[in-house]
Amino acid sequence: MRFIADFHIHSRYSRATSKDMNLEGLSKWAKIKGISLLGTGDFTHPLWFQELKENLKEENYGIYSYNHTYFILTSEISFIYSQNKKLRRIHLIIFAPSLEIAFKINKILGKFSDLSVDGRPTIGKSMLEVLPLLWEISEDIHIIPAHAWTPWFSLFGSNSGFDSIEEAFGEYTDKIFAIETGLSSDPPMNWRLSFLDKISLISNSDAHSPSKIGREANMFDCDMNYKEIFDAIKSQDKNRFLFTIEFFPEEGKYHYDGHRNCNISLHPKESIKLKNICPVCKKTLTIGVLHRIEILADREEGFTPPNRIPYVNLVPLEEIIAQAINKDPSSPYVQKEYMRLIENLGDELSILLYRDISDIAKVSERVAMGIKLMRDKKISIKPGYDGVYGKIEIFNNEERQISLF
Repeated sequence: MRFIADFHIHSRYSRATSKDMNLEGLSKWAKIKGISLLGTGDFTHPLWFQELKENLKEENYGIYSYNHTYFILTSEISFIYSQNKKLRRIHLIIFAPSLEIAFKINKILGKFSDLSVDGRPTIGKSMLEVLPLLWEISEDIHIIPAHAWTPWFSLFGSNSGFDSIEEAFGEYTDKIFAIETGLSSDPPMNWRLSFLDKISLISNSDAHSPSKIGREANMFDCDMNYKEIFDAIKSQDKNRFLFTIEFFPEEGKYHYDGHRNCNISLHPKESIKLKNICPVCKKTLTIGVLHRIEILADREEGFTPPNRIPYVNLVPLEEIIAQAINKDPSSPYVQKEYMRLIENLGDELSILLYRDISDIAKVSERVAMGIKLMRDKKISIKPGYDGVYGKIEIFNNEERQISLF
């Protein structure tokens, strides 16, 4: 069975999330986006867990459904603690194979945090104290570091992370078989680190609103079964785990170094010359993902290890439409055009990945040209930095004048 999965999202019970991040809204937008399997997010929150328990129907081991959309039980946890005289802020994705096991996870985590405060609870204990308690419940509970390179809250973050998986997880290192690359990095950036060769790379949206689900995701061709999916991920089986869907990493909001308040954005080589000090305010720059990878990498840019899972970079359809008609992505006109394309051509990811350009051109020639330029990687990007998303330019003046055919 061929399907696209987005494992990491949030519910309306997390801070700064849309009220439409409920089962109805998620199921609706999963169909629009082309996502067959969606993480529930936030199963640690008691109110959201109750909604999941009351509304999800078990279909297969570890797989549930609601209104013809499949779900897998996931939640994100924030750990903040001190290790080796340094403050660590790490976010992890927890996968549970059943509601019964998720309930047991919640009972343990509830001893360390008030789970009702936020959909992504904060725990002030070391991961090394808490995670073994979860693995005692079931060997099918899986832990994957979230957005592993984000500066502030991640495994390898420049401000609070570690320099290796072993440093972070110690004797439990063998339990960590995958990381989430995050919006500001893609597989080629991670391939530069030889110690990640045995680690699978997955990609997810970390969506806080329904229209953002699927902006990063994973394509599988296997039984939609909890154990089968994780076996495909662990083994990096290219026949079952086909590829990841990625942002262009420059579009992520922590790709370059910089200072948002000072309007300063710098390539790591420039930052190093400045000793990582902002030339405007003279304070330390926020060090981005590219810089952090440069520090830890033991391979040159462009290195491709054998037998790694392939990937494809995409620009969201909404952004392509907005640039094609020179409107803001949030404008009603863009939203109307987006739904017109969906109604005529199918779900968003199918349009971006597979639909024939000539078919798209019958609905919108300008959008078809934008998708072709994206597929050919003939676009330019102003990299994101210090919480500011990068800006993609799909059409330059010359290309705007060229007919698609």
